[in-house]
Amino acid sequence: MTTSHWLHDRATPATEPLRGDVDADVVIVGGGFTGLWTALQLTEREPAMRIVVLEAEVVGHGASGRNGGFVEASLTHGIANGAAHFPDELDELERLGEQNFRGLVDDVRREGIECHLEQVGTLDVATRSWQIDDLAESAALHRRHGHDVELLGAGDVREELDSPTFLAGLHHRDGGAIVHPGRLVEGLARVAAGRGVVLHEGSRVTSLVADGAGVRASTDLGSVAADRAVLATNAYSHQVVRRTARHYVPVHDYVLLTEPLTSEQMSRIGWKRRQGCSDSGNQFHYFRLTHDDRILWGGYDAVYAFGNGVGPRYDHRRATYDLLARHFRSTFPQLADVPFDRWWGGPIATTTRFTVAFGDALGGRVLYALGYTGLGVAATRFAGRVLTDRMLDPTSPLLALRFTSTAPFPFPPEPLRSLGVQLTRRAIARADRNDGRRGPWLRALDAVGIGFDS
Repeated sequence: MTTSHWLHDRATPATEPLRGDVDADVVIVGGGFTGLWTALQLTEREPAMRIVVLEAEVVGHGASGRNGGFVEASLTHGIANGAAHFPDELDELERLGEQNFRGLVDDVRREGIECHLEQVGTLDVATRSWQIDDLAESAALHRRHGHDVELLGAGDVREELDSPTFLAGLHHRDGGAIVHPGRLVEGLARVAAGRGVVLHEGSRVTSLVADGAGVRASTDLGSVAADRAVLATNAYSHQVVRRTARHYVPVHDYVLLTEPLTSEQMSRIGWKRRQGCSDSGNQFHYFRLTHDDRILWGGYDAVYAFGNGVGPRYDHRRATYDLLARHFRSTFPQLADVPFDRWWGGPIATTTRFTVAFGDALGGRVLYALGYTGLGVAATRFAGRVLTDRMLDPTSPLLALRFTSTAPFPFPPEPLRSLGVQLTRRAIARADRNDGRRGPWLRALDAVGIGFDS
């Protein structure tokens, strides 16, 4: 079955499409995490604000409803990446990330959002000998910045989660959770509606243009005239505002999901603390348990389509599903009798520094945030805060951070864009085969702060 497990019961819109012309203070394009967190933070500060959210499909249709459901405190795609790109701001960004993570947990509990949130921490595992030293360096960096981590040898990591391929591990006890992202996004939509936010699903925006001192978002059946707009469409943003394409490439990510494991099957692997996990390769897998003990297994094969291609034709890739299945079976040979029940894919947006990019268009009438590189479940909440500050509190100290006020190095236009992505993918795979040693191409990209990741 190729529909996201998180959205399988939301195949049709729960709200009516926009019909006719309406007015609003803010129109938000995109009914995923970025758009809904922004709507909620706007209504917290300005309860009377008129907000309309336009979603092309159903709430959470994009990456918000297809991701692995990992909630991580880091705003910078991990502390090492933050140290590489924002060394002078790292301590503040770590503080803000922890604050944002706690805020998300508090929001879920206060609003009664039943999204199977489990604060279980995370577990990074080494599957090659060269990755063991990398985990030790990561442990030291995390400890210097006050994080609660434990470095595990082969025996200890296999006590946590048993695989013959695991050689070491790094257990992060804080700042990590797993969640049902579909239930989370649906819950955020419910809370927003309760505050007066008007949501229209099945309302694809066909144009977003200046209209007097404001902006007009048009669909096939109507339009919204507003003072400001928020573009919250992540990997699809270039289809609405073309200039956003310089900031990111849409990378297609794919996952498998097993049938629920029996208690006997669970006993073969352990996983009693249920941490969200990933291995430590440049091409890496991520994996976790659902609330009913299915294993979600994804990542590794990040696929780019020429010309920023996105859409249904790219959302499924049999070759990648087969590759992921082989990797799963070699990682957990003791689960050879566990079948896969579902598989799906879709685009995420990655920037050259792997972190969210903020920007504006139409003379500041349109604000946007995009490019979470697979770690947006929590970071989108922070992005909503930044976008809200840009509209309501332009003197906010958040807006003075380089993290929020500067753009990542742009991706080149085609055909150089596709060529660069393919060269980088090959170089990353070569580095994994060569004990992690980065060749000339990757070293050159490192020198100018450019990367490509899934």
